[in-house]
Amino acid sequence: QLVESGGGLVQAGGSLTLSCKAHRMILSVFTGNALAWYHQAPGRQRERVAALTPGGGTDYADPVKGRFTISKDNNRRTVYLQMNNLKPEDTGVYFCNIGMLWGQGTQVDVSS
Repeated sequence: QLVESGGGLVQAGGSLTLSCKAHRMILSVFTGNALAWYHQAPGRQRERVAALTPGGGTDYADPVKGRFTISKDNNRRTVYLQMNNLKPEDTGVYFCNIGMLWGQGTQVDVSS
């Protein structure tokens, strides 16, 4: 089970850190899968914004490069998304994905 947290309302230019806790996930599964964050803007399809490969490589969607950072804590089975310099277009629901698992999402609202 994946549980996201950390969403909220923030002004443009602000920051938020999202967390995704992988409950009851064994370490080998957590470290052996790509970890990703997706963004679903209102009325839009879900799109991947950041990914962390098992080898430690990262990949970011162009709109968030230089502003978002994905990281993890293996001991806590937790994936993070640090979001800086937030823009109104970052508004939406953010979902965590590990393998076939999805979280329920956490809402982020960025006011202009």
